[in-house]
Amino acid sequence: MRIGGLASGMDIDSLVKDLMKAERIPLDKLSQKKQFMEWQRDDYREINKLLFDFDKMIFDGVMKQGSYIQKNINVSNENVASISNLNSTTDFSGSLTVHATAKAATMQSSSAIVEITDPTKKLSEYTSIGTATQTITIKAIGKDGKLETEGYTLEFDPAKETLNSLMEKINKDSGVNIFYDSATKKVAVTAKYTGNAENTDGTDAAEIVLSGNIFTQLKLDADNNVAGLHNQTGVNADFTFNGLRTERSSNTFAINGVQFNLKGIGETSFSSSPNVDKILDTVVKFVDKYNEIIEKINGEVREKRYRSYQPLTSEQREAMSDKEVEMWEEKARSGTLKGDSVLSGALNKMRVDLYSSVSGLSGKINQLSEIGIKTSKNYLDGGKLIISEEDLKKAISENPNAIYEMFAKDGNTTSEKGLARRLRDSIENTMKSIEEKAGKSYSVNTSFSLGRVLNNLDNQIDRFESRLIQVEDRYWRQFTEMEKAIQRSNEQSMFLMNQFGG
Repeated sequence: MRIGGLASGMDIDSLVKDLMKAERIPLDKLSQKKQFMEWQRDDYREINKLLFDFDKMIFDGVMKQGSYIQKNINVSNENVASISNLNSTTDFSGSLTVHATAKAATMQSSSAIVEITDPTKKLSEYTSIGTATQTITIKAIGKDGKLETEGYTLEFDPAKETLNSLMEKINKDSGVNIFYDSATKKVAVTAKYTGNAENTDGTDAAEIVLSGNIFTQLKLDADNNVAGLHNQTGVNADFTFNGLRTERSSNTFAINGVQFNLKGIGETSFSSSPNVDKILDTVVKFVDKYNEIIEKINGEVREKRYRSYQPLTSEQREAMSDKEVEMWEEKARSGTLKGDSVLSGALNKMRVDLYSSVSGLSGKINQLSEIGIKTSKNYLDGGKLIISEEDLKKAISENPNAIYEMFAKDGNTTSEKGLARRLRDSIENTMKSIEEKAGKSYSVNTSFSLGRVLNNLDNQIDRFESRLIQVEDRYWRQFTEMEKAIQRSNEQSMFLMNQFGG
């Protein structure tokens, strides 16, 4: 703590503070420059975040074939089958007659289980099971309609397992589901997949094959082909599709990219048409996001720079109200990216990407204007796109796949690439340029240009602050010497006065 002015009567502390304010002006300018560059870095990163989101939206939207194969499907009798499009790029229609739906093979105990009546007791408590470790094997029909070759094998300790815990493991990992019915004292086994399995020679094969002592105790046969009302073989789906009678092991199957799910016996017809509204929504979202990007970047490169509004120092901030600070910083932060060449170049490149036609397409559609998307005539819009929904809907209903090709076509040259591919290339290059300038949120300052400048400013600020400490010490030493001189003068005056009898 320093106390001055005792001899001179001057407010030395205030004098030193005022002198140091003048000395700090260059340091304040360095701090203001640093703050502005940090704002600039953050604004660059915000642009990159928008571009990243747009790039992802392009990939998942207009560049994805699934966006254009969405269809409205009319089925005359939905009690017979439900139909959905998987990947058919063209419209489809036809007739379907279901003669039999696929059913899963089943097995059940041939009679009531006498001994194992409590599924919660340890299996070792039953004499017929014993205490020795046992192994079971289960083979079942697979998704491909064939009996598994390896199947499911489980080794278990009867002293640790109950019937319930054993069935839980079987249901979880094997190709069958099994349950115990306390009312009938029987167990039932059902294959997880439907269908009638066949041997390689075309004869019927079992769909469920069981091996292990526990199954014998549960009154189950070795497989579901053993005759008896307690066993049922699997049944294939039997249907006629567009005049051709055929079978499938499952009620759900695909033909020519169309998925059928059989529900019951009967006849139905079906037809498809493009889901215009959903495809339209995909294209509209793309255009809206593009316009948002254009507006944002145009706003940044055209934003006015208020050079008379510099970032506030801590002292200036303390002297202002919160509202005044907010209004000041709104202008101080304005124009951080004004006239930026990277962003201006990106705008021009994206416009060219979308306005140029795509070469090498087989269909009529090779540019946006042919599907009702044109550039705004208002120059203030900066190249935003305007949609004619009527024209776009017409193009979608006529040939949605042609629109997909216009956006997503691959090629060796820019002119051969689809509009979306070109745009993604430009976005990628722009993001790389921005990252070289402003890095990412997790980047170290030495890895991008603005970061290196910020590091340099930090070093300058540190050196300047060290010099200011020395300057302040010098001022205090000078004032202290002045105080000492005044004190000596006062003492001499007092001595003389005393000598003359004052």
